Amino acid sequence: MLAYIIRRLLLIIPTLFGILLINFVIIQAAPGGPVEQAIAKLEGFEGATSRISGGGSEVSVGGSSYRGAQGLDPALIAEIERLYGFDKPPHERFLIMLRNYAQFDFGESFFRDAKVTDLILEKMPVSISLGLWSTLIMYLVSIPLGIAKATRHGSAFDVWTSSVIVVGYAIPAFLFAILLIVLFAGGSYWDWFPLRGLTSPNFDELSLGGKIRDYFWHLVLPITALVIGNFATLTLLTKNSFLDEIGKQYVTTARAKGLSRNRVLYGHVFRNAMLIIIAGFPSAFIGMFFTGSLLIEVIFSLDGLGLLSFEAAVNRDYPVVFGTLFLFTLLGLVVKLIGDLSYMLVDPRIDFESREA
Repeated sequence: MLAYIIRRLLLIIPTLFGILLINFVIIQAAPGGPVEQAIAKLEGFEGATSRISGGGSEVSVGGSSYRGAQGLDPALIAEIERLYGFDKPPHERFLIMLRNYAQFDFGESFFRDAKVTDLILEKMPVSISLGLWSTLIMYLVSIPLGIAKATRHGSAFDVWTSSVIVVGYAIPAFLFAILLIVLFAGGSYWDWFPLRGLTSPNFDELSLGGKIRDYFWHLVLPITALVIGNFATLTLLTKNSFLDEIGKQYVTTARAKGLSRNRVLYGHVFRNAMLIIIAGFPSAFIGMFFTGSLLIEVIFSLDGLGLLSFEAAVNRDYPVVFGTLFLFTLLGLVVKLIGDLSYMLVDPRIDFESREA
């Protein structure tokens, strides 16, 4: 087991390297980088006169050409390149980035005047709150509901819950979030929950119990919107997995030997049926933790990592883009390893060493 864990941890290094390399190459070919944006702003300040004096030509500095550089001093463009770190060739910039990332030094944001690490730590509480509680509630609801549907397959309960699940799945999370705001956040009906933020302005003045209540009070609507839009798939996956196991020969044999229904279900079927559900946990957690909460963060004015990475990609804030990418990838690989190790908790018969052989 220890050898397997060490091999998986070592495998993280080339995986991170490959992902960063591919994205670095793609970004080099993408137009509208920070240098071009800075030049475009300066060109706008120069006005029509400077554009005419440039003669419509392109200025080439350091082997790169910028279409927005007409009429600007090449020395000024070189200084802009140096400011954003583009005065070095791509391979040298990539090696410098790898050396810094090995020390978890993600540099400074181009446009926010702050270290990327500080920005990530600042936004982390929002993403952790949304991702952790949403995933936890989704699994606590979906797995028991899926088991209940499997054991009552074809009953009125199964049909009724399936109808509710289909409706919940058909409504996008962001649309359901807007509906919750209209109904419960002072939109048109009741003003029961806050509309924005993770905590109240007077949060620091509250007692410990008051802080806990205020924290969860702010999370009710965004987490409800996330869970409603994402629990349908897991519920149906759980139901179908249990149905598949219940129909196998070993279940019939166990029941014929006189074992109780619950003993067969939770002593034999459960650990086999849960394997496919555990396998999907890493992707579900990462998706809920980052990408799934982007629109929810926007709607409820929650400034988290999803919104930070999206704005960085739009603004070509490369240090933030690569810093969040590195963090997302590293966390995803670690969670994937934890998910694999969780197999043994459900089914001790799994042998990682023989799998690797």
